[in-house]
Amino acid sequence: MKELERYYKVLGLDHGASLDEINQAYKDLVFIWHPDRIPKDNQRLLEKATAKLQEINQAREQLRQIHQNSPKRSNSAPKTETQPAHAYKTASPYQPHPSQPGQNSQTHSQQTHSQQTHSQHSHSQNNHQVHNQGTWRPHYRDLNGADLQGANLKEKDLSSRSLIGADLSHADLSDSFLHKVNLEKANLYKANLFRANLLEANLKGANLQEANLIGADLSGADLSGADLRGAKIGFGKRIMVKLTRAILTGTILPDGSIHQ
Repeated sequence: MKELERYYKVLGLDHGASLDEINQAYKDLVFIWHPDRIPKDNQRLLEKATAKLQEINQAREQLRQIHQNSPKRSNSAPKTETQPAHAYKTASPYQPHPSQPGQNSQTHSQQTHSQQTHSQHSHSQNNHQVHNQGTWRPHYRDLNGADLQGANLKEKDLSSRSLIGADLSHADLSDSFLHKVNLEKANLYKANLFRANLLEANLKGANLQEANLIGADLSGADLSGADLRGAKIGFGKRIMVKLTRAILTGTILPDGSIHQ
């Protein structure tokens, strides 16, 4: 029982929290302790973040197992929660793991025809689960020129995706993972990037006019030639956007001036 209480405490939850609350707390804490948010030259903090992430992963998985084994689960919990989409790696910088079609090939070759059909059905369900959870990622890595106007991409993971020239105007990208995403010349007019993780993102020539960038982390991002006219970056004189080591050559700033 003490161990169970510890798991809830790690996620900052009260005993008996729902599965939705567990998943939400997990995502919030991963966002805070994401290794890529820690300066690479600060080994002490990197080690602390790694250990913390391991603790968070363990707490979530243990509590998920309890919910999965609960007799009430079949009637109250959504089917999309039958198994985790993926856990965040802690031994190295964050790298999500989409499902691998070939991981069950040995078992597949030993099954009967009816079992194969069942396996294919299960695989389809798993893909559906990933799509409906907060850690969903588009099926295709290359989304160049995609029309995502007004899309709800809140908390989605688009890390390392290529969205060159994509139309994301008015899209909701709040709290999304956009680490090393390629948004060169993308249209992000009035997009909501509140607290978005844009570490080392490529935003060369991107249209960020009137975009909400409050709380966004643009550390190491390349904003060369990007247009930020009218973008929300804080309140009054207080800037609330992280721009550590960001490249701003030729960037049109929110006030209309060009950064030299």
